[in-house]
Amino acid sequence: MSIADNLKQVLAELPQGVRLVAVSKFHPNEAIEEAYQAGQRIFGESKVQEMTAKYESLPKDIEWHFIGHLQSNKIKYMIPYVAMIHGIDTYKLLAEVNKQAGKAGRTVNCLLQIHVAQEETKFGFSPEECREMLDAGEWKALAHVRICGLMGMASNTDNIEQINGEFRLLNSLFKEIKANWFADSDAFRELSMGMSHDYHEAIASGSTLIRVGSKIFGEREYNI
Repeated sequence: MSIADNLKQVLAELPQGVRLVAVSKFHPNEAIEEAYQAGQRIFGESKVQEMTAKYESLPKDIEWHFIGHLQSNKIKYMIPYVAMIHGIDTYKLLAEVNKQAGKAGRTVNCLLQIHVAQEETKFGFSPEECREMLDAGEWKALAHVRICGLMGMASNTDNIEQINGEFRLLNSLFKEIKANWFADSDAFRELSMGMSHDYHEAIASGSTLIRVGSKIFGEREYNI
């Protein structure tokens, strides 16, 4: 199966209102170009340097989503072009994105990353930390970031019940945060959850953005 065929297969499974972030990290420009020719426009990267190099050499109507763990000192390099940052996991990081976006004269779309998995390796706010940060209200003064929703990852497990439970928890928190802090915000509407191995479960639990890589591009090439 070609990349284009794989892409069509995934897209055919998406209900209305769910968008695909094609995770192109560690894949070469040629792979992205093949998906682009097949109509895909949203691509996800997890390294700022790699994403910037791809941004500079690939078509400018690509919407670049940053889906990795973000370091503060790298923000400025992607601020001029990044469409959405999925992994905001501290208030400090949100404030730094705001600062750099202000310098660039942009308002950048951001998702708050929530930690619901049973693994210490995952980043993110706990649900309680997220509530406390939103309650504190300092974020309301940040004019150059737009909080558009939540992002999270389920545990890397074969236990479908556990995965479903974690996705339901994210959906429940999304609804709670929307009602309590973003009831008047049209922008707060994204729930980014689901990857190659669990996106069907994520969609069933209300995901609006799925992040799929290996199912489209095959296994990653780590040597580039």
